[in-house]
Amino acid sequence: MYRRPLDRDRARFRRITQEALVSHAPASAVYLVTGIQAAGKSTVAQALAERLPRSAHVRGDVFRRFVVGGREDMSPDPSAEALEQLRLRHRMAARAADDYVREGFTAVIQDVVLGEMLPYFVGRIRTDPLYVVVLAPRPEVVERREAGRAKNAYGIFTVADLDTGLRESTPRLGLWLDNSDLTVEETVDAILERAEPIVR
Repeated sequence: MYRRPLDRDRARFRRITQEALVSHAPASAVYLVTGIQAAGKSTVAQALAERLPRSAHVRGDVFRRFVVGGREDMSPDPSAEALEQLRLRHRMAARAADDYVREGFTAVIQDVVLGEMLPYFVGRIRTDPLYVVVLAPRPEVVERREAGRAKNAYGIFTVADLDTGLRESTPRLGLWLDNSDLTVEETVDAILERAEPIVR
């Protein structure tokens, strides 16, 4: 008679499966995890980095916050200075990731990289292999997640505007993953199993 596995058996099977996925990952690489706000980037990038044996989580927004005097943030109609500061932020994150790789780490970069900024960012990263992961949950899921957060990540933007920019203006590079109905662990599993290096 069929008997459902015990919880510890399921946990053991999951651990073995996860170890097998990690064993196929390269020794050193760069993963660029992007998507709109509240798509799950921070949590997924951290979980991915924790799954790898030697890794660094490079948070792109940190470089934006380094600028104090004269900072110009992005808006629906950004100034030339805001765009230049965005490019600077992407260049700095790319260089940090490459530096970690040179020291034997896999770097997981996490940032909002949309539209033509995605190929720009990819072009700044020198490391091979490079994996691009675009988290693209359904807009209503993003709105629900955003409503449940203590901070307001959107400001003058709307979920609909950024989701449209993601789906209509962002080149189809890398693995596009609808993580609406996936747990964080399932999302990381999918990345390790399905992501393929960018060919350039």
